[in-house]
Amino acid sequence: MDKDFYKILGVAKDASDADIKKAYRKLARQHHPDTNAGNAAAEKKFKDISEAYSVLSDPDERQQYDAIRAMGGGARFAPGGAGAGNGGFEDLFGGLFTGNTGRHAGGFNPSAGGIPPEFADLFGSGFGQTGYQRTPQKGADRTASTSISFAGSIRGTTIGLREPSGEVIDVRVPAGIKDGQKVRVRGKGQPGAAGNGDLVVTVAVQPHPFYTRDGDNLRIHVPVTFPEAALGADVEVPTIDGERVRVRVPAGTPSGRTLRVKGKGVKTSKGTGDLLVTIDVAVPKNLNKEAEAAVKAFAEATAGADVREGLAAKARL
Repeated sequence: MDKDFYKILGVAKDASDADIKKAYRKLARQHHPDTNAGNAAAEKKFKDISEAYSVLSDPDERQQYDAIRAMGGGARFAPGGAGAGNGGFEDLFGGLFTGNTGRHAGGFNPSAGGIPPEFADLFGSGFGQTGYQRTPQKGADRTASTSISFAGSIRGTTIGLREPSGEVIDVRVPAGIKDGQKVRVRGKGQPGAAGNGDLVVTVAVQPHPFYTRDGDNLRIHVPVTFPEAALGADVEVPTIDGERVRVRVPAGTPSGRTLRVKGKGVKTSKGTGDLLVTIDVAVPKNLNKEAEAAVKAFAEATAGADVREGLAAKARL
């Protein structure tokens, strides 16, 4: 009984469980070998405070410990109750106190220098229950950024990033990647005990003058003549793979209506989007005499139609 566990933790003999836990957390942070590498005194201190906490934090073991000290010693207290074996406290005092009920039996072993599971967050899960060895960690990731063409984002591409040392790292960009997405190159990060980290590359996609991406769909604007929009027509539109498809423009299609062509959007590992065709009715800037006469004849023929009917009602606040 040469150790005063209360003194080791710096608490009073009537300290509450909360006070004991608080004292242990503070001392464990201060004396843990991970923050005191090569300091034998800190290692011994850490073992002492761990042993003290293992006893005082358990009601049964604390009761046994207090009882022996009140009797003036006479036995060496072995933390862990009956788990210490036949030569421990139970042999001398029989059934005076509870038996093998200590929560540390077979678990936390302060003499081995471990830490209680409830305090694993103090030092991270890399510390085992029977020593101080930290699990080997991979090296840190590195980051980089690059820009690719719209076509490269649709079809996929490979780019080369040059290191300061002159080494070129090939980065494979998968087909269908979106602007701002990241590509991971395994093993090209910082070195570490458990292997190298990764290189994480953020990809910027340059805009296209004709196609606009909307998720996995592609949007385009296609002009049609007034007769095509009014009477209906089949028009050819280009697709991203270089083909042309015919799209039916229904009669009476207004400018701004969007038509859908299935399966002609962006192809990814999860599927293929659609091509969304927005119709723009083109108004001619210059009319020859025949065209002008035809338009005037059309205007006279449709003079009774009011395309702005109801507009004032919609504009009311």
